[in-house]
Amino acid sequence: MHRRSLFMGVPAALVANLVSSRRGLTSTSALTTPQPLAAPNPLRHGSRIRAVNTGTWIDPRTDFLPLVERCKAEGWQLELPASLHRKWKWFSGTDAERRVDLEAAWSDPRIEAIFYIGAGWGSARVLEAGFNFSRRSLWSIGFSDSCSLLLAQWAAGSRGAIHGSIAGPDAQWQRTVDLLTARSVAPITGRGIIAGIAVGPLVVTNLTVATHLIGTPWFPDLRGTLLVFEDIGEAPYRVDRMLTQWRSVGLFKDVIGLAIGRFNWQGEEEPGDFSMSAIVKERLSDLGVPLVIDLPVGHGQPNLSLPLGANACLDGKNGSLMLLP
Repeated sequence: MHRRSLFMGVPAALVANLVSSRRGLTSTSALTTPQPLAAPNPLRHGSRIRAVNTGTWIDPRTDFLPLVERCKAEGWQLELPASLHRKWKWFSGTDAERRVDLEAAWSDPRIEAIFYIGAGWGSARVLEAGFNFSRRSLWSIGFSDSCSLLLAQWAAGSRGAIHGSIAGPDAQWQRTVDLLTARSVAPITGRGIIAGIAVGPLVVTNLTVATHLIGTPWFPDLRGTLLVFEDIGEAPYRVDRMLTQWRSVGLFKDVIGLAIGRFNWQGEEEPGDFSMSAIVKERLSDLGVPLVIDLPVGHGQPNLSLPLGANACLDGKNGSLMLLP
């Protein structure tokens, strides 16, 4: 699946002791500018959600009925504006039109959540076109190209951004519902590479999208965070190049834990080349922080939702990532 074609434990006391014994680990965010707002209220019966497409145009034959029915089962009202099917070049409208769509959703006090529909490319252009986040927290769900908006929302101090999909199997959708309604969710598990425990706020993103935000006003402060990457369609040498950029800029300096979701690559590897997992481990294993790979996050199934800014515990020995109260 390419971006263009996309539709859309540790006990608390033990964690506290471990955190206090390790330099740089904190159970609260090190982010101070701006101060993050409180999380948005849980969705309830009657909550209104608006679908917005800030990226590439989608097939006008796309059937939204399954998503409408899912929302209806929760008692939510999903708004599907006609602009979802708009087309300009390879975008779902001009940059100005897409910016106005997003501003309308954020400024409408009746809207309690935004579902980012579509992917491809274009969301960063909406930011460049002058979009500014209202000073409120709002649930927003997306991944892939939408990561630019999720990161920018967190950078602006607004809570509620969730890296995840509104499509996929029922269990995946139920996890998203649980997050939107303030219910607990199960830890997710990958493969531990570098042992250690780190506790801090999550920042979850597509590597390519985040790399292209470096140096912009929309790139968040990563100090004291647990950073989770995913990506698709990037050859190992390109992932090497991006991670080397992050290292060279010093962006990993104050990150307290690293985790890798799904990095889908189906090209051939030449003899002597790094495999995807090998280059990830080679570039990230010497940073002195816990490292977990193969989390069920990102393009493909399952794509388990993770909320940006949520306090979490990463265990590099058993490969788990657990959200904390």
